[in-house]
Amino acid sequence: MGMGVSSSSRSRGKRSRRAAMAEINVTPLVDVMLVLLIIFMVTVTLPAVGVPVELPESRAAPVEEKPDQITISIDRAGVIYIEDEPVAAGALPQALEALKRGGEPEPLVVLRGDRSLDYGRVMRVMGELGRAGFTSISLVTDGSVSAP
Repeated sequence: MGMGVSSSSRSRGKRSRRAAMAEINVTPLVDVMLVLLIIFMVTVTLPAVGVPVELPESRAAPVEEKPDQITISIDRAGVIYIEDEPVAAGALPQALEALKRGGEPEPLVVLRGDRSLDYGRVMRVMGELGRAGFTSISLVTDGSVSAP
């Protein structure tokens, strides 16, 4: 106890000078990087397409997303979107031809159609996809249906 008192009085009498810190504290950097990594991981798993479509229900097994997939959506009004860009009426064949990549394997096409659409409307889009040479097509449904 006496030793602690004498050492504190000694330090008060002298001006203590701290040596310059020669090392970098990386703990805050690691914390920030981990937060950014978590944010990135969460946002990557969110659907990239922002077209509001009410999907039909199904108990089908989910298909994993691929990095080179193309998403085509048909909303309630029947407007066709490639990713988030609307396609003018009658311009789907030209838009699909622009998507073809010469010499590369064809990408997976993910077709999202609103549940209120006429079956024929979805089939016409699938026919145009087939005519353009896209044969790998996945239909997206709402997988939240419980067993009967």
